[in-house]
Amino acid sequence: MDRLEAMSLFVAAVEAGSLSAAARRFGIPLATVSRKVSDLERHLNTRLLNRSTRRLTPTDAGEAYLAACRRILDEVGEAERAAAGEYSAPTGELAITAPVVFGRLHVLPVVTGFLSAYPDVDIRLTLADRITQLVEDHFDLALRIGQLPDSSLVAIGVGSIRRVVCASPAYLAEHGTPTIPEDLNTHNCITFEGLSSAAPWGFTRGKTEVTVQVRSRLQVNTAEAAIDAAIAGVGLTKVLSYQVDAAVRSGMLRILLQEFEPEPWPVSLVHAGHGLLPVKLRAFLDFAAPRLKERLARLG
Repeated sequence: MDRLEAMSLFVAAVEAGSLSAAARRFGIPLATVSRKVSDLERHLNTRLLNRSTRRLTPTDAGEAYLAACRRILDEVGEAERAAAGEYSAPTGELAITAPVVFGRLHVLPVVTGFLSAYPDVDIRLTLADRITQLVEDHFDLALRIGQLPDSSLVAIGVGSIRRVVCASPAYLAEHGTPTIPEDLNTHNCITFEGLSSAAPWGFTRGKTEVTVQVRSRLQVNTAEAAIDAAIAGVGLTKVLSYQVDAAVRSGMLRILLQEFEPEPWPVSLVHAGHGLLPVKLRAFLDFAAPRLKERLARLG
């Protein structure tokens, strides 16, 4: 059995939704595709596909094997193209994901610069605040903010992000400026799902962690809404430093309690590649990493 061919047919069948569609894609008889996929299942001693009259779907074992097949086939293809000298210049598509606001403010400008420098590479940029799975969701690269769990992924650090408390000058003029975390007990606060939820806000005093239960005068579901409300003078909010950089620079907001801020969160470029990287990915990492480091350094 040609295992790579069987893997390719299995992946094509899942992606196309049927064995017959995979047969048409490869230009071979349906019976051949069916036999080779069945041979693969016998070789693995497990069922990979749920077969129905409507659509072909992978079993639980098939889902895990599908991800492995895609990774193996991609690596074989990259190795063959590199050996054949086809990758003297970066070509192809890169799939990248990043958090919504950081992606718009900082990743997108880097991406547009890369596209100008590398006209033969296309990029699919997905901005989402959920944690995506690189292999399962078919991403080549992710920008992650926060501590990374132990995994087989490769991470390149490009800087860090502070968690800051801020308020408008008008609010502080009317209600006073907090000088220690415990002062927040007497202030109006704006919370949102995620970083500054209604749960206690965390700070540090030296090496000691301090938590303060805040009064949530307004709850919203996005950081942008919390920032707008803080600018309007509703109260204090806790956000990530890059999210309020423009408002702080313009004087619409002031950052407070800086000496009590928690440890900054690392910002990393994360990919699943080990050993030989696709030239397009290596080119993007070489281009993006120093530019993102420069942008994050300016945020302070």
